[in-house]
Amino acid sequence: MRRLIIGISGASGAIYGLRALEMLRDFDDVETHLVISPSAIRTALAEGTGKTADEIRGLADRVYSHGDIGASIASGSFRCDGMLVAPCSIKTLSGIAHCYADDLIVRAADVCLKERRRLVLMVRETPLHAGHIALMDQATRNGAVIMPPVPSFYTLPKSIAEMVDQTVGRALDQFGLHHPTVRRWTEDHND
Repeated sequence: MRRLIIGISGASGAIYGLRALEMLRDFDDVETHLVISPSAIRTALAEGTGKTADEIRGLADRVYSHGDIGASIASGSFRCDGMLVAPCSIKTLSGIAHCYADDLIVRAADVCLKERRRLVLMVRETPLHAGHIALMDQATRNGAVIMPPVPSFYTLPKSIAEMVDQTVGRALDQFGLHHPTVRRWTEDHND
């Protein structure tokens, strides 16, 4: 059984984390471990995801309290394939970049980095100032993959849902999880 930690922070774009959890249910061999911040729950409700906090938590196999830095996923002895933070707020990025693990999302991410496990951060902020870019640079130097949720228009998406699925699917690619909804670039496309 593969294990993947999903962190959902309070940045706009809670749908990315929700869809990641939903898409991961299609993999029989993947167990999901969720940490969702209080701000993320508020954002998910405000953005009209149609899911209550309990419904979001129900998408994961295991759920941990945001403040429980003593949870199993806060230890390097917890074996997993890595962690996806979707979306990743600038506050969470800052904690990760500076190893300031005052909540479980940041602590679990820091553990992934120290154990040399894949950490993918779907940083959600625009425009960016030099401080944001420096944080992304530092997180990358620490071993994280910075993957802002940028839509791919070569897929000719017909809805926001298709854009979200493509973006989340590409993030899951980073863990070797290939979801059938992802449309791949082919040589059939014209320039």
